[in-house]
This record gives sequence, structure tokens and C-alpha cells, in this order.
Amino acid sequence: MFHRLLNLPGNKSCFLFGARGTGKSTLLRATLPPASTVVFNLLEADTEDRLARDPRALEREVLALPPTLTHVVVDEVQKLPRLLDAVHNLIETHRVPQRFILTGSSARKLKAGGANLLAGRASLRHLFPLQRRELGDAYDEDRALRFGGLPAVWNATTDDERADFLRAYAHGYLREEIQAEQVVRNLEPFRRFLEVAAQNDGKILNHARIAREVGSDPKTIQAWYQVLEDTLLGFHVDGFHSSVRKQLRQAPKFYLFDTGVTRALSRMLQVPPQPGTSYFGDLFESRVMTELFARNAYEQLDWRFSYLRTKAGLEVDLVLQRPGRPLALVEIKSTAQIREDHAAPLRALLPDVPDAEAFLLSRDPHPQRLGPILALPWWEGLLAL
Repeated sequence: MFHRLLNLPGNKSCFLFGARGTGKSTLLRATLPPASTVVFNLLEADTEDRLARDPRALEREVLALPPTLTHVVVDEVQKLPRLLDAVHNLIETHRVPQRFILTGSSARKLKAGGANLLAGRASLRHLFPLQRRELGDAYDEDRALRFGGLPAVWNATTDDERADFLRAYAHGYLREEIQAEQVVRNLEPFRRFLEVAAQNDGKILNHARIAREVGSDPKTIQAWYQVLEDTLLGFHVDGFHSSVRKQLRQAPKFYLFDTGVTRALSRMLQVPPQPGTSYFGDLFESRVMTELFARNAYEQLDWRFSYLRTKAGLEVDLVLQRPGRPLALVEIKSTAQIREDHAAPLRALLPDVPDAEAFLLSRDPHPQRLGPILALPWWEGLLAL
């Protein structure tokens, strides 16, 4: 059992979103007192069928609860978005004393159907795979890059078990999130898209090129990337520009949420990433980015993420807009020994970004000052940012 950094609101109902396997149910079992919690699990066929036929049954059953039951969990609420109307009525009209925890592994049906998101009466929380701070002394860099941070990976005892789990996870995503929900009409092109998307993890997207590789068209590829984001499998990072209009014209990057899932989707689980290779560097960058996204969500920092690429081809991995603080330019390097030339992109771009702070995050355990650039071990850099 790992201590999770995500804190649920103490006195308010909340949505708890997270990709399958991130540990939402485990977190709730560890956080909520079992004797005072009732669970409606929509992954149970009988429960889903009963509430699908009569969504108001949830309302009647909660109204019948004794006062000793103080928490109501609706697990995988995206399967029956109409239940949110019943929850809203219970909170607003009946003013029940219970606190609701509504979990979901996809926002797609909620967004598509214009679901009732309780008009601010419930907080929003996101759960990510395990972070370095959550793993503590159990953290192993090689394992994190090879197999990611899903709890089942860290509870497994062998690499074969970890690889088997990740293959099953990739297959289960296709079956449960895509096929069962009829997200796409033809599964085979989408299967090919997933492999190509994993191969392009963290790279600037060229929808036309990906469409040619998959045998589809650019608009469909854009829609499928939105499916990945809606099913919480990844996130877009836009190009930075001081003009929002010009920023929107730039192609985004897309990062999948977990390096283990990325390697499973790209069929690379049997290829150990070797330090010094571009493949290792790509995985390391993705790992650091997902840790930053998780920290932003857990601590509610309201950061805005983008990348910076000039017409001359200079690129900085990350631009962080931090409310009330200077802009942060961040370069991520997988090297275990920082050199002066690693800071060249930051040094070249800093004069064009007045008052920005510059950070170089790497596997080098020794902090260094390279003129205006602070080079830090990546785990210390997360805190310094």
C-alpha cells in the first residue's frame, strides 16, 4: 500500500477522475471509513442494469440511508451520466448529509452528453500513476522508465508479471473504453493509431503524417487524440506564444500518461531503454512531464504548460506559466552528468523572454549554477519550480 499525495476535500462532495488502474478504488478504501460508506459500483453488471433502468432508484436508496452512513461512492459514474441528476437533486433539494465521491476513468460521455457536473457543488480531483515521492525508498528509475507507475506494476514481483499486466492493460483499454463504448466504428485503424501515437509520445504532432501511417485522414487523427485525452490516457501541450491566436495555430505535443503504457502500446516492452539513446531520453522526458502534471493537479497550482520552438529550430521542452511567479523555461535532459552545452537552448532563448527563470532538469545528482540557469536533479527541480 502506497501513501498517495492526492488529498480529497474533507467536507465537500467531489469527482475523482483517473485512468483505469491508477488506484482510485484503493485510495477510497484507504481514505473513507468502511462502516460509514456505501458504494454503487457501476462495473457490477447487476448494479449498472438496475440503475440504468431506473436512475431515480439511486435517489430513493440514498434517502433511505441511516445517518451513520456518511459517504456515498458512485464508481465509474461515466457509464450512467444520468445518475448525476439524481445526485444533484439529493444535494440541492433534499440537502442530504451524505458526501458523494463520484469516480470516473473517462470524461468522454460526460462531455458528449452535457452531463450535470453539479454546478460547482463538487470539487474536481485527478489521480495519476504513482509518483517518485509516493514510492519513496521503493522508487527505482529503471523500473519507472521501463514499466511506468501504475500500482499493479509496483506490486508485481517480476518483470515478466509487469510486462504481462501492461499488455493486458492495453488490450483492456481497447475492449472496455473503446469497443464497449462504441467510441470508434472500426477498431483496427484505431489499434494502429494507438501504436503510432505511442511512438510519437512527446513529439510535435503532424496529423497528416500520422494519418498516412495509420491509413486515415488528419481530422480523424485529431479526433482520436481527443479520445485519448477524454479517456485520461494523455494530455496535450501547446506551443508557447505571447499571442493566444498565434499559439493556437501551432501544432501541439501529446504525452501519454504513463511510460509503461506507452511502451506496451508501442510494442517495446521487450526492449530495455539504454541510457544515452534517444529512446531513453524520450521516456525520461515523458516521465518528468507526467510528474509535473501530477504535482500541478495534486497541489492545485494552476500552472499552464507549453513548449517553445523558434523558426530557427531552437526548442525548449517546457514553458511553465505560474500564477504570481516568473515564467519558467525548463529543459529536460536524461544525462547523468550535465555539461555546459546542455544549457545552450536555454542560454540562447533567455534574452528573448525577459524576467524568466531557467531550469535544467536531469539525472545528474549534483546541483549546479550555469550562469542564469539552475541545473538540478529532476526530483529537486520539481520542488524548485
